[in-house]
Amino acid sequence: MAILKTAAEIEIMTEGGRRLAQILKTLKEGTQAGLTTNSLDELSFNLIKKSGAEPAFLGYRPPGSHRSYPKTLCVSINETVVHGLPSERLIMTGDLVKLDLGLKYRGFFLDSALTFCVGQVESLAKKLIAVTSQALTLAIKKAKPGQTLGDIGWAVQSCVQSQQFSIVEMLTGHGIGRALHEDPAVFNLGRPQGGEELVAGMVLAIEPMVSASPPPSGGKVKEMPDGSFITRDGSLSAHFEHTVAITEHGPRILTQI
Repeated sequence: MAILKTAAEIEIMTEGGRRLAQILKTLKEGTQAGLTTNSLDELSFNLIKKSGAEPAFLGYRPPGSHRSYPKTLCVSINETVVHGLPSERLIMTGDLVKLDLGLKYRGFFLDSALTFCVGQVESLAKKLIAVTSQALTLAIKKAKPGQTLGDIGWAVQSCVQSQQFSIVEMLTGHGIGRALHEDPAVFNLGRPQGGEELVAGMVLAIEPMVSASPPPSGGKVKEMPDGSFITRDGSLSAHFEHTVAITEHGPRILTQI
């Protein structure tokens, strides 16, 4: 069952989300060919500390996982969908980079992700980014009282599949607040008016994860030994995420400047 937040708690999360959005903006602007993914991780740790917050991912062990995450940032490149572990890997011109970052501010967690290109890339990659971003925008529009989790999933699914791309299987969004992962699961598939009804006070991490291949093969993933997930067919993937509060006046994006 979703844990509802008070207006005062949402205000705290809004400030934490603003700080997170600024950090992600700085990371994106600083990403260039020749940098290691470890260097981005170190920068993200320092920026979070400087902002007066704490890293959310560092040392976090998700339910069902056998180990804690050892880094602050997830840097997932090309066919890696999520949980890309920073290393000495160099970022190259033409890479499709996904940055996923969370922080804890005054007792509350915020989570956000974005995808972008480094240098010139093929038109397919640009289209994939645009469609995944649009899917998030459409999903957020459904995040209001009287709508359902199925409406959010359908918004993502219909947008993605209309462009012959695939929803990544197994991976979902989630509730968020005093814990990084709370109920409910927020699927990127659904049927209109299906699932749990949305009510004011819910806060959700909505995060479309999309493969450039058409269904059904494009949605399949496999977990790697380092805990990252890659597309089984090696196709490009994109990921966007915002933390969104359901309010009486409609959706409120918390992870923006």
